[in-house]
Amino acid sequence: MNQKIKTLKIIHLAMVGSVTLGYTFLGDFKTIFNMVIDDSSLLYAFIPAIAYVTSNFMFKNTLKTIKNDALVEEKLAIYQSASIIRWAILEGACFILIILKPDFLLLGVILLIYLILLAPKKKQLFKTLNIRN
Repeated sequence: MNQKIKTLKIIHLAMVGSVTLGYTFLGDFKTIFNMVIDDSSLLYAFIPAIAYVTSNFMFKNTLKTIKNDALVEEKLAIYQSASIIRWAILEGACFILIILKPDFLLLGVILLIYLILLAPKKKQLFKTLNIRN
């Protein structure tokens, strides 16, 4: 079980690392607070909110497929899939923002911070899956 949690942590770290590298090379942090939202860029302002709602919806829907009497390994496999889906949506939104609308760097950084905060923790995983130690 610890090996599966380590694997999940490595996947999360790789996703966070890829976004961080992308933002390091593509982002202009000197102008991070110079974001101007007008009619033509209004859609881009909603990308973080859409990503947040969609990722949480997909995560919770995937977790609903877990049966109460399932083995711990089965629960962990579904949790891993749900987490990867959630992180991928957030990672995609970060890259969409930095590539299509670099002026909205601040919104992408906020999404990246949220992605970092979603790091898998053993205690939270046990609580979510109703697994007893």
